[in-house]
Amino acid sequence: MTIKQNAGQPAVDYDVIIVGAGFAGVRALYEMKQLGKSVRLFDAGSEAGGTWYWNRYPGARTDSEAWGYCFSFSKELMNEWDWPERMPTWDQVQAYLAHVVDRFDLGGDMQFNTTVQSCIYDESANQWVITTHDGQSYRCNHFISAVGWFAVAVQPPFDMSGFKGEWYMSSKWPKDPVDFRGKRVGIVGSGSSAVQIVPIVAKEAASVTMFQRTPNYVLPGRNHPLDDTDRAAIKANYDDIWKQVRQQVFAFPMESSTLTYDDVDDEERERIFEYGWEQGGFRFLFETFADILTDERTNAAAAEFARKKIRSIVKDPETAELMCPKYPIALKRPPLGNFFYETFNRDNVHLVDVSKHPLVAATETGLKTDVAEYEFDIIIFAIGFDAVTGPLTKLEVRGRGGELVRDKWAAGPRTHLGIVMDGFPNMYILTGPQSPFSNVPPVIDAAVDWISRAMQKADAQGADTVEVKPEPVEDWVNLMTELLDETLLGQATELGSWFMGANIPGKAHAPLHYFGGAAGYFDEVQKSLDEDFSELTFSSSQEAVPAE
Repeated sequence: MTIKQNAGQPAVDYDVIIVGAGFAGVRALYEMKQLGKSVRLFDAGSEAGGTWYWNRYPGARTDSEAWGYCFSFSKELMNEWDWPERMPTWDQVQAYLAHVVDRFDLGGDMQFNTTVQSCIYDESANQWVITTHDGQSYRCNHFISAVGWFAVAVQPPFDMSGFKGEWYMSSKWPKDPVDFRGKRVGIVGSGSSAVQIVPIVAKEAASVTMFQRTPNYVLPGRNHPLDDTDRAAIKANYDDIWKQVRQQVFAFPMESSTLTYDDVDDEERERIFEYGWEQGGFRFLFETFADILTDERTNAAAAEFARKKIRSIVKDPETAELMCPKYPIALKRPPLGNFFYETFNRDNVHLVDVSKHPLVAATETGLKTDVAEYEFDIIIFAIGFDAVTGPLTKLEVRGRGGELVRDKWAAGPRTHLGIVMDGFPNMYILTGPQSPFSNVPPVIDAAVDWISRAMQKADAQGADTVEVKPEPVEDWVNLMTELLDETLLGQATELGSWFMGANIPGKAHAPLHYFGGAAGYFDEVQKSLDEDFSELTFSSSQEAVPAE
């Protein structure tokens, strides 16, 4: 069955338009082509990469192990790609995505150096109108947002125009190399980006000063190269690896512990934490005890173990104590570091605590707090993002009746499965709010499959409109709060955590993610499929006629 266009209705340029060329956009583009849809993908960058295109700062790498931070839809792809390291660098991830684009002939449907300005639903025509920075508008039947979590960076909090040196943002790092040799470098921020930048820059710079407002529990990355034997073992075990990923609470390729605090004594608990610490990555959180995020005793034991490690590594006691968080572990997303704490034992690396005396201005020669001034040749801002909701609320995205996404989400995001919204027909979100707080590519695979199957049902019924009912959206919003309340993560608001929206002044404090674990989310997606999309409405505004 085909859909006949109504007389006088504007012609569509594409069946589907996708915005964003990271993992989500590339995966969606592949799927739409498999369905035989005409499709166009727009991205502001000059090549595929998404987050990894912009965040190319020194030391940038994943915090997920390579063999789980990839696509699983093609065994041929998994078997032919060789990852060089356990935790890939930004350019290794970009190389992988470039290979996927070439391998599946996706490049001809991608348009780069194109910034999307607005995405507006034309209700009379039941079409989405996507307008780009050059004033060009394109019409489509379906719109997929794949703009990711970290497309909107927090800007420097004060005017930098008077500073006579160089300054950069980790989130918009230049393609040309930055020369740090012999330079005095100031780094504002102490989160994941700063943790990765400091050890690299310190090797060349005359001095590095990191301004810290809130200390983080930095877990050891234990990154290492992969050799041919490693890669062969990974490829031979991909079926088991992906079984792990789909069952693990944060979609990582690891086995989650089933132990709880009361299962062992103090001596055994210490041994288990030591094992997790030495394994590196997030294994300290997930392969040690199952109740770190739900039992205050277990969390306190894990937190104190990490503080002891900091005090044992950082030689200066005062600096070590400043770097020891005093809040429960994992309330802020723990960064992974490679020789981060060790770097503060270098003579040229310094820590400045700005929790009580914040930075207030840039001068011609550097930065100043209300009590001191610091001179720099280069300043780097690594101060985070208006994460998860920001990429869509900063765009002009309008649904039925001209309703803006930013208005609909004024009190917090409202979706179903983190994929669809009532009042925004034929619009789908990938890596958006209320999807799992977890390793992202496996979640993308599940969400894209759900979208594909919804589109296939619409086509089979001759429907041109797919829209979620309001009730499932309300139920999903309520579920986000219920799941959060089962953990200790609700306390994260007080720490300004981005996954509660608390790092942006004026932003609603609401759970931005599904905290029921990736496996629980996959079950929710499967339930929707098993019930044949009972939460959606499939309808037609056009006359359905038999295919010729």
